[in-house]
Amino acid sequence: MGTQRRLGWMSFVAATTMALAAGVITAPAGHAADDPVEVVVNGDDVRADNVNGLTYKGLGVLSCNSTSNLLMDYKAEHPGRYWQLIRVLFGGKNPLINHVKIEMGSDTNTSTGSDPATMRTAEELADASRSPGFQLAADAKQVNPKLKVSILRWVMPQWVQNEWNKGAGADEMYKWYKETILDAYEKYGYMVDYVDPDTNETRDPNEAFIKWYKNAILADTDFADPRYGIPAAEREKAEKAYHDIKIIAADENNTLNIGPSMLSDAELFGIVDAVGYHYTTEDRHDGAAGSDTDLPYTRLATGENKYDEDKEVWYSEGTASFGYTDYRVNNTEGANGTSTGIGGVQSALDLANRSVKSYANSKRTHYIFQPAIGSFYEGAQYSHKELVSARDPWSGYLHYDAALYVMQHFTQFARTGWENDTNTAGIWRTVPEASYSGVSGTVDLDGSNGAPSYMTLADPRKKDFSTIVVNDSDQPKTYRIKPQNMRLGSDPTMETWETRGPDAGRPYDANFKRLVDEIRPGGDGYYTYTVKPRSIVTLTTLDKSHDKATKQRLPESRDRTVLDTDATGKKHNTRDNVLYADDFGYEEEGKVRVGTGNGAHKASQPYLRSRGNQPRYMVDQTGAWEVGEDTSGNNVLYQYMDQSMKDTGAWNRNTPNTTVGDFRWENYRATVDVSFPDPDGGLAALGVRQQKGMAISDAAYNVRIKPTGAWTFYEYGTAVASGTVAASDSYRLAIEAKGATITTYIDGKAVSTYQDPTPQAEGRVKLGTDFHKTAFDNLKVEKIDGYTPYARAQLDNMDSSVTYGGTWNRNAALGDAMDWYRSTSTSTTAGASFTVPFTGAGIDVIGGNNGTAVLDVYVDGKLIARDAKTAATDKRLATYALRGLPDGAHTARFVLKSGKIVLDAFNAISGDVDSTVDTTPIRGALEKIGRPARADYTADSWALFDSASSAAKAAVAGQKGLDAIGVEQITDRLEEAHDRLVRKDGTAAQ
Repeated sequence: MGTQRRLGWMSFVAATTMALAAGVITAPAGHAADDPVEVVVNGDDVRADNVNGLTYKGLGVLSCNSTSNLLMDYKAEHPGRYWQLIRVLFGGKNPLINHVKIEMGSDTNTSTGSDPATMRTAEELADASRSPGFQLAADAKQVNPKLKVSILRWVMPQWVQNEWNKGAGADEMYKWYKETILDAYEKYGYMVDYVDPDTNETRDPNEAFIKWYKNAILADTDFADPRYGIPAAEREKAEKAYHDIKIIAADENNTLNIGPSMLSDAELFGIVDAVGYHYTTEDRHDGAAGSDTDLPYTRLATGENKYDEDKEVWYSEGTASFGYTDYRVNNTEGANGTSTGIGGVQSALDLANRSVKSYANSKRTHYIFQPAIGSFYEGAQYSHKELVSARDPWSGYLHYDAALYVMQHFTQFARTGWENDTNTAGIWRTVPEASYSGVSGTVDLDGSNGAPSYMTLADPRKKDFSTIVVNDSDQPKTYRIKPQNMRLGSDPTMETWETRGPDAGRPYDANFKRLVDEIRPGGDGYYTYTVKPRSIVTLTTLDKSHDKATKQRLPESRDRTVLDTDATGKKHNTRDNVLYADDFGYEEEGKVRVGTGNGAHKASQPYLRSRGNQPRYMVDQTGAWEVGEDTSGNNVLYQYMDQSMKDTGAWNRNTPNTTVGDFRWENYRATVDVSFPDPDGGLAALGVRQQKGMAISDAAYNVRIKPTGAWTFYEYGTAVASGTVAASDSYRLAIEAKGATITTYIDGKAVSTYQDPTPQAEGRVKLGTDFHKTAFDNLKVEKIDGYTPYARAQLDNMDSSVTYGGTWNRNAALGDAMDWYRSTSTSTTAGASFTVPFTGAGIDVIGGNNGTAVLDVYVDGKLIARDAKTAATDKRLATYALRGLPDGAHTARFVLKSGKIVLDAFNAISGDVDSTVDTTPIRGALEKIGRPARADYTADSWALFDSASSAAKAAVAGQKGLDAIGVEQITDRLEEAHDRLVRKDGTAAQ
């Protein structure tokens, strides 16, 4: 294969000799720490006749409970970025993801939010276009027509639930499934490949219904019903495809019952094509060896069972990596406070170990992420566990995590997918005898024990193989790999591809998926390689050194531009007084391209049709939120979930609510028209400054009104004020939030003003209802004169630009979803410091704190606050807020004097302030203090006063970016600094 390869091999030998001398760390019993791991890849173990259980199917994505909602907006607003995302995840000769699993929605919240029900009543025609999952699958088929699609349910619509609760409901369930499947077929051209008829995460699989459902599919010959919309010429093809639907069961979590049942029940075994379960790497180990409860999933996959037939076994729901890898590399969770790099619990390497161990211990050849794409607003349950973050469709911002490179180590060095009927697709087989994992844990995996963890995939023709090795420990690990009975050809060179964190002084991504060596076997037939700490390596006999797709870098993220539009809500515009607007007509939107024809082509569709009438930028937490026509023929936003639809088995039970906007919005006025078309009653709610949670009461300030005119204003879920206005079938609601002052308006009249002693400063807008059909129109979010409208940008506490001094614990593993990117930095050591560069007119220090921390604050080298107190705050709120700085680039340094500080993130406050700000309070303070003489005071106390006085004088002279809150803070800092002046004789200033 050329001189370059041979030189690489020679240089490798020397490196290997040095690494072997260094030794390795503790391994499982029976494997000495300083022994290399020996792996024999025997061609006789490559089971080409095993077409289901040992074929490596690669990776899948689960679309459910709002996790994909904003993707429809990316497609409409930034189609180039959207289709690039589709290509990155699903495209190419070696697609990363080749399966979209859809958890059918029921308008109810089953974790992070709700997906729309495709049929809200038995009479309604199914509409799969409401569901972002069905659309995602349709679009993914554009770049991978072989993509598999599966569906399952968790919560069912009430019209099904009612009958199910009576002990019946099979026909209703079948109707819901069938009409949804056929609607997707009619709209997008693909037939669902797999159905799980049972409920998601059951502990007691409904085997009778699984059998009934499969038999119902096979017996069904009705494809001419006009409800299905299938043209006569397509019905025979549709019927054949429908009868070919396979069954997966039973998506259990914490139980492993379907496997033993299949081994003991021949009928069930014949009906179920794939078995899947969640959140553990392990097989079942009950009873005597060889019993149905002893290693049932392993025996299903290998075919070593009484039926002599292999079945697919899936890790049918698992997490992706937690947080952003580019932040978590700065943790202190390694040995002696070092970083764990791209590794550690819940990291990219943990994810790789899950794939390896779930195969090694239970022979699962398919891993499905929940989710792979996080396309819902942060702050909902289970935030920050995805491979791609897609949360700002207005900006086109996408964050591709390094975990993608890690998972490409499995998919880009093998042919993955499903074998065809003639066993000629060449899908690579997993090799059980050449796969092993001894890392700790069954859900969150810890590889710090240094135990071996590797998985081997091989060409069924035995011409090539790849061994993926994960070393999530702080010590190197040496592997010796020997091929036997393989047909590797005349040049047995093995390429070594590596991904790990950066070396000191190098860019964050410098070591991602690089070809680091090319090696040959020694005289004993072994390839020898030492795997570096906190890394993943693929050792492959494939020649990928010149393959452009393998070397391709992931797209770079764009800036997270704040949502600030013109009056249409479409175009970015920072110069008017509108932050966002939506009249739900969408005349400003053009057509949207949608994948159709089973991936054969794209169709341009009108905006609302392309998305099943789902509103722009809204993420539903509960309820059926959809655009429809009112009695005048105008588009309005309806919440349709009424008394007839509400009694479902929702996991997170809340009244209907939806969220829209930017988490950085700060001072603004939100307005919306509400009306009550339901004759049985209703309630409408408007909330502002929502950061986290999934109920209307999670908006920091919210007002709720009934058609009777009775209204109540809440801080979160606590009633603060109430009253009554004239009864009406419609109202205009508004909340103005400026600093700590919150004013509520009904039909233009102020009905309540609340002064919050501990205000929440930032967050999105929420709309809410009770369980009655309710209408919303003319949503508008406007800036407030004299107040900064939003934070310009956010830095995470783990961002590399933030520097720390003194003692800190910087944690990312097992972090809280309500912390940004699940990371925090904590100190209780006096003198510990943190320094933050930012551009803006102020900065917020965000984190869940107890209020004990006392800080000295420096900006651009000058002390501006001494012994500053912090506030006791919940997560995502500002424990310390600094305002009144000149708008521009600054460096803030904070020194902990006493107490405990928990850092989560930092928000840089925009200096984009409309109108002139009244600086009278500052002028009054300057006049009051007069002109103290510097010579009279100690240098230390004068430095603080001089800084405050200079800032005050700059403010009254017309400081750029000054707002009303900045005026308050500058005044307070000046007065406090004056009070702290100490005369040289030891007395205080008068």
